[in-house]
Amino acid sequence: MNNDYAANYAAHRLELEGRERLTVSGVEDVERFDETGIVMTTSAGVLTVTGEGLHIGQLSLEGGELHVDGRVDSISYEEDDGGRGGLLRRLFG
Repeated sequence: MNNDYAANYAAHRLELEGRERLTVSGVEDVERFDETGIVMTTSAGVLTVTGEGLHIGQLSLEGGELHVDGRVDSISYEEDDGGRGGLLRRLFG
């Protein structure tokens, strides 16, 4: 693994307990959330979590940590777009 790559993503971590509790570190911003999906910007790119009954149990942007409760169906990454903006800007911008 390239050292630059490792340094960029060192602060990002995912921990999934069963399918009911997700902890994400390295969170920079939450772009959108509801009971079926959460879209957040992390140090590793845009992360989308989908499921049912999703709730943000704890959010600390200062510490960069997010706790999600509910049934997690999928976790996926979108590469950093190099400053194109957030989800709303991409949809309407």
